[in-house]
Amino acid sequence: MTDTRSSGRSAELQALEHLQQAGLRLLARNWLCRSGELDLVMLDGDTVVFVEVRYRRHAAWGGAVESVDARKQQKLVRAAEHFLQKESRWARHPCRFDVIAIGSTAQRAPLTWIRNAFDS
Repeated sequence: MTDTRSSGRSAELQALEHLQQAGLRLLARNWLCRSGELDLVMLDGDTVVFVEVRYRRHAAWGGAVESVDARKQQKLVRAAEHFLQKESRWARHPCRFDVIAIGSTAQRAPLTWIRNAFDS
């Protein structure tokens, strides 16, 4: 469990660094509410970006991208709504949901950034 948790933290840090290098600004990390957790909340220009970071060591149970199914998307949407209620200064900004999928280093493309991965 701790190995999985540290791999997840490492993947989040890798994603954060990648996004910051692309010019996005961190608003919140591991933001918790009753609906769930937002891994990263970033600002891309004036757009609030809710980023789900998915790490998969093995693709046998489905890849990282496939793990963000309809149920997970709904949880993220609800958590984002809570975020915008609590952090009202961002409520009037456009929003989008991105997914960063990180595979093991043995895979060909270790980081995949999917902008606007799904609609709310």
